[in-house]
This record gives sequence, C-alpha cells and structure tokens, in this order.
Amino acid sequence: MYLGRVVGTCLASHRSPGLDGVRLLIVEPVDGSGQVTGAPFVAADTVSAGPGELVFLVGAREASLALETPFVPVDAAIVGLVDEVHLAEGGAGFLRGRDDLRGRA
Repeated sequence: MYLGRVVGTCLASHRSPGLDGVRLLIVEPVDGSGQVTGAPFVAADTVSAGPGELVFLVGAREASLALETPFVPVDAAIVGLVDEVHLAEGGAGFLRGRDDLRGRA
C-alpha cells in the first residue's frame, strides 16, 4: 500500500467490462509528509474520494481484487481515506482537514 493525493478525475468513453460505474481519479503519489514522489496516474476509486484528499492505494494484482468484479484491468485502486499520518522518525505528518498544520497539531 502507498499514499497519494487526488488531483483530478478521468473520463473514459469506453471501458473494459467490469469497470462500468467505477470512478477513475487522477492521483499523485506522496510520502507521509505530503511531498509528491512521482508522476500522476489513474486509479479506480472504491471509497468515493474527492479532490485534494489523501488516500491510500494498492497496486498490481491487489488493485484488481479491490473492485466488485475481480481481475479487471487496473494498476491502482484507492482503498481508503487517510485521516492522520504519524511518522516514526518524528517528522512532520498529516492531519485530515488540517493539511496546513503539517504535524504541528
């Protein structure tokens, strides 16, 4: 599992069978302090995430199993909304709804 932040939506005029009704969102991978760690990608949404929300995702085979119809062709699936991140090394974390605090709560 890994963290990401929803930055947009993806519209598809044609979908593979099993993906009907599944929202596709654009997600940036982030670390525990909210810093972007890679390029944006498309993920299937299983939890009704919204723009700007911090989410956790699964990839590869696990992503296809997270959906109602198993083994659909997806590489990433959002499986949870993150409320708080606490870093073991004492660095700045994240508190849902108060992203501006960066661990100073």
